[in-house]
Amino acid sequence: MIDNSFYGQLNVFQTIAQEGSISAAARKLEIAVPSASQSLKLLEQKIGVPLFHRTTRNIQLTDAGRQLLERTEQAMATLHQAFEEVQNFGEQVSGTVRITMARVMYQLLLRPHLREFHQRYPQIQLEISLNDGLSHLIEDGIDLGIRFGNQLDEGMVARKLVNEVKEGLYISQSYVKQHGIPQTPRDLSAHKLIGYRFISSNKIEPMVITQNGQDIAIEMDTPLLCNDPEVLLDATRQGLGIGRIFTHNMQQQSDQADFIPVLQKHWRQYPPIYLYYLQHSQRAKKVQAVIEFLLGKTAEFR
Repeated sequence: MIDNSFYGQLNVFQTIAQEGSISAAARKLEIAVPSASQSLKLLEQKIGVPLFHRTTRNIQLTDAGRQLLERTEQAMATLHQAFEEVQNFGEQVSGTVRITMARVMYQLLLRPHLREFHQRYPQIQLEISLNDGLSHLIEDGIDLGIRFGNQLDEGMVARKLVNEVKEGLYISQSYVKQHGIPQTPRDLSAHKLIGYRFISSNKIEPMVITQNGQDIAIEMDTPLLCNDPEVLLDATRQGLGIGRIFTHNMQQQSDQADFIPVLQKHWRQYPPIYLYYLQHSQRAKKVQAVIEFLLGKTAEFR
């Protein structure tokens, strides 16, 4: 049923803006498309100006629509949070929690524990978005994010999950037989690298090592490019090149003994990994449940 209150109309408006279409917003809100369209029409009549430019192919915010979205996002997020807190009061923890992180962090921090989480909280639906880039929690409708570093926007909270992380360099026995083992950073230019391309920026991650306290980029031949850590691991196993694998992730591999570490004193170090979220969002029981679960499961890394 459509909520034709001002709050309900703003909710439909913001969802259309986030999803990019009326039909997508209707699906997300679980209402009929005509109801979503009617709600938007009533809001535009109430305000007195159009909020979207509509064509047969797309829908875009007008200047008035952009201003309304910017001025009401935080207030609506606060209202959503207040409603959820009241709804969850005294009840079993339930609802959807949206969380974003890079693929490598999913493999390290969440993948091993998915079954246990859903056994403990069967009424919580996790919606996992794997993204190498940074997400705007309010604009993207996300509850929690995981990323390196704790430099966050105003109004955010950061909780450390993992201490500093080293990016290890590994090769296989088959690679050694064909190419040998690099003994110094200078040797790397004659070796092969498994390349990694970031999905969000489409940029290729350069090969960076540490030498005399400085990060140094090195040009290397790259026989294979991928955008997934699992593919990178497979290519390293099969001897296609040097693989860059975080040491914590390597420890989770059942065949880690088959990977040969090289140039260990030159491994690059990354800042700690943090869980971040909007202030007060942890008051919702479902969000607090996920926060506490992740903090508990990562205690060994801190």
